[in-house]
Amino acid sequence: MKKNFIVLLSGLLLVTGASAQFNIAWQGKKCAVVLTYDDAYNQHLDNAIPVLDSLGLKATFYITAFSTSMQTRMNDWKKLAANGHELGNHTLYHPCLGGKGREWVKPEYDLSNYTVQRMIDETRMTNVFLQALDGKTKRTFAFTCGDMKIGDSSFINAMKNDFAAARAVRNQMHKINEVDLYNVDCYMVNGETGEQMIEWVKKAMETNSLLVILFHGVNGGNSLNVSLPAHSRLLHFLKENEKDIMIAPMITVAEHIKTWQDSNKAAKNIQ
Repeated sequence: MKKNFIVLLSGLLLVTGASAQFNIAWQGKKCAVVLTYDDAYNQHLDNAIPVLDSLGLKATFYITAFSTSMQTRMNDWKKLAANGHELGNHTLYHPCLGGKGREWVKPEYDLSNYTVQRMIDETRMTNVFLQALDGKTKRTFAFTCGDMKIGDSSFINAMKNDFAAARAVRNQMHKINEVDLYNVDCYMVNGETGEQMIEWVKKAMETNSLLVILFHGVNGGNSLNVSLPAHSRLLHFLKENEKDIMIAPMITVAEHIKTWQDSNKAAKNIQ
C-alpha cells in the first residue's frame, strides 16, 4: 500500500512539475530571442561584437570555415568564442543550389553537384575545425541559403547526432511545443529599421514564442544588410527588456527546448 502511494505521489509531482514548466516555458520569461549572424564577415567582428559585448548579450555566429575573415582573423574569432558566443556550423564552403537568381553560386559549390556524403563530410570537417577553435563538441547548424536537400534527400537526418539544432530560413516564430529543432524558423534581416525588428520581438513576447533573428551584413559585408543604428536600437531594446526575454545563443536555447519538450512528453505519458 505504502509503495503504491509513493508511486502515485511521484507521478503527481512529475505532472505538477511539467504543468509548472509549461507556465514558465522560457525560464519564467515571455519569450526567447536568439541573435544569429551568418557567413563569418569582418563586419561581425568590427560592428556587431562591440555592441553585443558592451550590453552583455550573447549570440550565435554561423561560421563558413573557408570565409576570408576566418582565414585572416582566426584569433579574433577564437576570442569571440572565449567570450561566450557560439560558433555555429555554416559548412565549409557555403554550398547552395545554383540556378536562376543565384548566378553567384560557383559550379564547384553548387549543391546540385554534391552528393549527400560530400555534404556530410564537409560539414563534419567544419565541426572539427570549430572544435579546434573553441574546444566544444556541442553546437548548432544553419542551412546555407535555406537549402535542406540534395536532390530529394534531406542531409540533416544523418547528422542529428552531430547538432543540437538546425536553423532554416523562413519568417516564422513558434511556441516552445511547436519548435522543430532540426528546422528552426527565423526572421531574416534585409534593411529593416530598429523599430520594425522590435515589432518582431513584441510579437514574440505577446505569443510566448521563439524568435530567431538572422543577420548577414552589419553595416556592410553583404547586400542583406542592417544599418548600425537599426542593429544598435534592437540590441538596446533587448537589453532593456531582458527581464521578460530569454536572450541566449542557439545552443543554449535549443538544449532548453529539448529538455522542455522531453519533459512534457514524459508527463503526458504518465497521465
